[in-house]
Amino acid sequence: MRVREKGDRGVVQSVVLFLGVSVLSGALAAGLAIPFAGLAGFTTEKTSTTLQDLPQQFDEVPVKQKSVILAADGSVIATLAEQNRTPVKLAQVAPIMQKAIVAIEDDRFYEHGALDLKGTLRALLQNQSAGSVQQGGSSITQQYVKISLVEKAKTPEEVAAATADNYQRKVAELRYAIAVEKQYSKQEILEKYLNLANFGDGAWGIQAAAQHYFSVNASQLTLPQAAMLAGLVKNPTGYDPTNNAKRAKDRRDVVIKRMLELHVISVAQANSALKTPVIDPAKVRPNKLGCANGKYPFYCEYVVAQLEDNPAFGKTKTDRANYLKTAGLTIKTSLDPKTQAAAQHSIDIHSKPTDQSIAAITIVEPGTGLVKAMVQSKPYGGKKNQTSYNYNVEKSYPGGYGGFQNGSTMKAFTIAAAIQKGIPLTYKINSPNTLDLRDTKFQTCNGTTRDPSYQPSNSTNNVPDPTMIQAAQKSTNTYFLLLSQKIGLCPIAKIAASLGLYDAQTGDAQTAKPLEQVASMTLGVGYVTPLQLSSAYAAFAARGMYCTPWLVTSIKDAAGKSVTTRGADCKQALAPEVADGVNAVLHQVMQKGGTGSKLNFGKSDLAGKTGTITANKAVWYAGYSSKLAAASVVADASLPYKNLIGQTLNGKKMYDASGSGTAGPLWMTAMQGALKDYPTTHFVAPSDKIQRGDVKSLPFVNGMNPDDAANKLRQAGFDVAIASGTVNSDETAGTVAYTDPRQRDGAPEGSLVTIYVSNGNNKNQPNKPQNTTKPPGGPTTINPNCPPWNPKYPNCGGRGHG
Repeated sequence: MRVREKGDRGVVQSVVLFLGVSVLSGALAAGLAIPFAGLAGFTTEKTSTTLQDLPQQFDEVPVKQKSVILAADGSVIATLAEQNRTPVKLAQVAPIMQKAIVAIEDDRFYEHGALDLKGTLRALLQNQSAGSVQQGGSSITQQYVKISLVEKAKTPEEVAAATADNYQRKVAELRYAIAVEKQYSKQEILEKYLNLANFGDGAWGIQAAAQHYFSVNASQLTLPQAAMLAGLVKNPTGYDPTNNAKRAKDRRDVVIKRMLELHVISVAQANSALKTPVIDPAKVRPNKLGCANGKYPFYCEYVVAQLEDNPAFGKTKTDRANYLKTAGLTIKTSLDPKTQAAAQHSIDIHSKPTDQSIAAITIVEPGTGLVKAMVQSKPYGGKKNQTSYNYNVEKSYPGGYGGFQNGSTMKAFTIAAAIQKGIPLTYKINSPNTLDLRDTKFQTCNGTTRDPSYQPSNSTNNVPDPTMIQAAQKSTNTYFLLLSQKIGLCPIAKIAASLGLYDAQTGDAQTAKPLEQVASMTLGVGYVTPLQLSSAYAAFAARGMYCTPWLVTSIKDAAGKSVTTRGADCKQALAPEVADGVNAVLHQVMQKGGTGSKLNFGKSDLAGKTGTITANKAVWYAGYSSKLAAASVVADASLPYKNLIGQTLNGKKMYDASGSGTAGPLWMTAMQGALKDYPTTHFVAPSDKIQRGDVKSLPFVNGMNPDDAANKLRQAGFDVAIASGTVNSDETAGTVAYTDPRQRDGAPEGSLVTIYVSNGNNKNQPNKPQNTTKPPGGPTTINPNCPPWNPKYPNCGGRGHG
């Protein structure tokens, strides 16, 4: 019985409460517009049931807060938001603003409870005499409830229910208002209301409104500014000063006069405020939301795409996108504005948006993977000479172009595979200008591959029997094709994959197809991006440490608490000494005689490699110091792809297209600017073993019959050629004078050993070696104390020569 009595008493109290406010009848029933008959037939029983069903507590809606994306120095890259809002404490709102909003919206706010009976009756009488709604009777608390219910709505139907013009919504709204008044103080309610209210023109909440219209914080608002903002909440669109300054001023003046009537301000203050212009257009800040309106839209969109793929932010991509726009996150990224500016400067002076070709550059930090800069020649947008394609990233990301064929930049991975196999840096191969490789077998990871019509040629002037260093300097195609045939394509493919290369047209790092193992692999294969290639070359700079590109360095939630994010994701993909060898070879590309020699600058060691694809449809330069690595590309990005020669770059028709002369200057200008504040750095010199290769002892054959010596060498695991003609030697005429490489130096197993026959003439200087009877050639070795790449040893044949 006791429980029933208590329950009955609760119903009675609810009914009494309702009847108390229902003195206002039609006012409560339909937004003060329906006459008293509006509640006819609404029985006490129905009233008690309705009120009994309503919650006794109001669940506060989480305020949707904008998220910001920051550069590494803390500057804002972009703002992500459904509503441009920055919540503030009431203490951060100017007192005059608090007074203005109370004066015009609910001047008895601090005197009444959830419902202002006096204010509502006044509004009701005004509306009844006018025959339409002229005044609202809702208190600030009721307005806060209404805005909150709309904010909570997730579907159009829920929004309609939250704004329906019927008695059920009004009763529910009032009940919630009563709960709010019990839960919070007046100051707390006012704070919540000011942070939630719509102030028009995309500004939500008082702080965003103050910054948008006046370029000040809410704490700095003056009387005329506060009056204008207070007047906006009644009709944010109609009184928007950016749309209709006169209507906005008229409404502002109403607020000022009301404040004067209530003795909130003096006559002098009112007169001064009334004379003040409603806004200064020069101080209105556009609400630039989203990456498209940020400083670096392509980089920003790539960051957002990666975040939207993170399941930690929601079950679905839609959930994650909504979370990023409403959670008030502070997302710090790797982008360095100084490095970005250097790269952008290079793009600006070497290309134009109106060019037929495109240019792009990505710069990363070796040893961390931090993506420092990402620029391109076509700006973001949908107009002529603009694009939404990001030419620096993979196709799996919305907007990613998916890369270009990488040309001879692929030779760096062949060099790494050869050094890893123990091939010396001075390994020589007879490299004719054209090779007949029709149906020649190349070993792959799963068998062999061949091309029935492959007859490649060199595209540059080259040394007839170059070392690996000389071949890299001249980018000798036939050398690297024969080298890749010797070591096999599988080691090259594995190294490329371990350094983050995959076909960027087919997916991301987890889903994409690996680079195809074909006969021409070392000359370029598949489609790679500047981001991939700069990150791969950065691994050489970091002595074999490959780091996955790293863009988001930290995330903090709205309360300033750190959100777990990944740090640097690095692995030792190559042995340090192998990377040292690659650096020694590619360093010589940028020295005298190399294709990149004109791109060398400063005192730091630099290394790099050119790349040109078939028919000059794309040209590359990838290079690095130990501090930064970058890849630049100039390409045709419009189907059907055509030769760059004849297209425009920097507003001029191209009569030549090359990695060194076309993409190289973009790389050089960007890196010069990016590296100017870094200290001088040098690469680690390769070890004696790396320079000499993984050598095997050669049997001593000097003085033997050449044919017997050849058999002995073959039995030891070497290939053999006998040079034509004879040379000066102490040995008996017709016997072996010496071999190349020399017996004391050894040679990699399976390499070519050339036998030179003595003429019996004892001279200090032997004859120059003659043509061999076997054209492929073989290795030569060096004195282990005489590294040929190092300028400290001038008697070793000079820089870049064995």
